[in-house]
Amino acid sequence: MSAPAQMPEQIGQARDGFTTEAENWPPNVKSAHKKPSPTSAHLGLELLAVNQQAGIVEMAFDATDKLCNKWGGIQGGNVAAMLDDAMAFAIGLNLDWGQISPTLEIKVSMLAPARPGRILAVGRVLRRGRSVGFVEGELYDAEGRLLATGSSTANFVTLKKPDS
Repeated sequence: MSAPAQMPEQIGQARDGFTTEAENWPPNVKSAHKKPSPTSAHLGLELLAVNQQAGIVEMAFDATDKLCNKWGGIQGGNVAAMLDDAMAFAIGLNLDWGQISPTLEIKVSMLAPARPGRILAVGRVLRRGRSVGFVEGELYDAEGRLLATGSSTANFVTLKKPDS
């Protein structure tokens, strides 16, 4: 895992290369932002900033107690799902319209307990080939403490257009 591309306190801030205005995001990201998947909505996803050229997305999750295990921490599968969202949005920044990027594999390292509240996420593309991409992500709590890291491999699939 490489070093974070920015300090946690910068996440979601407009700065060189990053835009926070949804109207300036790539069409597929705008579409996913406008109508999130049921899982993303359940996790409380809020897209904050995009750097299309660098392949980086920044987002937040409103982690409610509905995401917790019986000991009060965010259940590990939900932490993995948050990282999967961050990494999927990053790899999706430069997909063609009509393409999707299913996850082939994912690795998550839990570094500190995630608790209910605002969780910040960064997803970034490490390398993109013609048919496969490699991405990584981090989750931070509101105080900037690193909670979890992840890496993933995704392939690119062009959906068939319906017959007219």
